[in-house]
Amino acid sequence: MAVQKGKDLLIRIDDGSGAFVAVAGLRARRIALDAQTVDVTSADSAGRWRELLGGAGVRRASVSGGGVFRDEPSDALMRALFFEGGIRAFQVVIPGLGRLDGPFQIAALDYRGEHAGEVTFEMTLESAGLLAFTPA
Repeated sequence: MAVQKGKDLLIRIDDGSGAFVAVAGLRARRIALDAQTVDVTSADSAGRWRELLGGAGVRRASVSGGGVFRDEPSDALMRALFFEGGIRAFQVVIPGLGRLDGPFQIAALDYRGEHAGEVTFEMTLESAGLLAFTPA
């Protein structure tokens, strides 16, 4: 697989009509997938090595990003979703690998502005249900 451009990693939100729009102004994005383990080690475990129960832990995805605040429709949609505490379908496009689809809740939405600079924002999304991965 060839090297991919970071700007091609996209985060899209369902606009309410089933169409997905890119979260505007993003300069940096991060996806973290996590699977908790379930330790079933006992006194009978071979050599006292830890044993894990496969497929039993909770899985989650965390998506974060930050960029320039543009006050576009996607920004308004994100703010409204945050204040209502709602859950919405998102797509995360990972160039060269595929797309992650599923429900997310906005866990954090931060705005920041320097006196002689632009207004920026940061957001964190937490998975809120079953996610599907579609290979590229």
